[in-house]
Amino acid sequence: MRIGIDLGGTKIEVIALSNSGEELFRKRIPTPRGSYPDTLAAIKSLVDDAEQATGQTGTVGIGIPGTISPFTGKVKNANSVWLNGQKLDQDLTALLQREVRVANDANCMAVSEATDGAGAGKNIVLALILGTGSGSGIVINGKPLNGANGIGGEWGHNSLPWQDEEEQTIARQNQCYCGKYGCVEQFVSGTGLCDDYERRSGQRLKGDEIVRLAEQGDATAEQTLQAYERRLAKALAAYVNTLDPDVVVFAGGVCNIERLYTNVPRLLNDYIFGREYFTEIKKAVHGDSSGVRGAAWLWGLDES
Repeated sequence: MRIGIDLGGTKIEVIALSNSGEELFRKRIPTPRGSYPDTLAAIKSLVDDAEQATGQTGTVGIGIPGTISPFTGKVKNANSVWLNGQKLDQDLTALLQREVRVANDANCMAVSEATDGAGAGKNIVLALILGTGSGSGIVINGKPLNGANGIGGEWGHNSLPWQDEEEQTIARQNQCYCGKYGCVEQFVSGTGLCDDYERRSGQRLKGDEIVRLAEQGDATAEQTLQAYERRLAKALAAYVNTLDPDVVVFAGGVCNIERLYTNVPRLLNDYIFGREYFTEIKKAVHGDSSGVRGAAWLWGLDES
């Protein structure tokens, strides 16, 4: 049995898969934000729950919103900032009394979707997480591109390209947790969508509430979504100009906004070099649970 953990900014999810990939158990709990010890305890409780429910002991893989530095062995670049500087894999290996494998959550999601999801059968799969934060994973010929410094696919912390005056103002006034200004993540994450609506309306709403208002004809909600789509197209165009993938996969909570799959490809032509864009953009087949499945698959079938 393989156990996967998706350690997100707002929730932690566990899944238990049989050796054939059948789902045996699944559970979500809120993330204990700001507390590293409580996060470790929450992960252990989910592993215990999965093993008690199935009556089996499993391997454990964890997807995190950051990466383990190949130089220090500590978490870096996590938007769940209380993880940064911690030896998460070592601490969990000691706590769970077995080897634990940790990988970037976007890489986990990309592997899952490239294996039997929206990117199945494609050579170059670009998978974007549009959730609390905004990361990406790249899979080439079935293998994730981690990079020599462990930062392959960190598109969210490049500057949003081709910024208009409004975007420049937002960038100047809002520092990213990484210390820079104008990061893609601040504009195209689910958090960024909600932030933008709050700037325009003075009211904080969830993403699905903004979409519902737009569908009802609310001008501010519609304006927010149009700005979001334009910014996502800009950020994605710069990525596509570099990587030119065979398919782009959206995951995370924002991927459920259906209008993105019509509007973003149309807008991309304004920014793509040569003004020709034909690569399909698909919703993650396994939804926002693709990452947790990919985490379970950090252990091969022969190791389960």
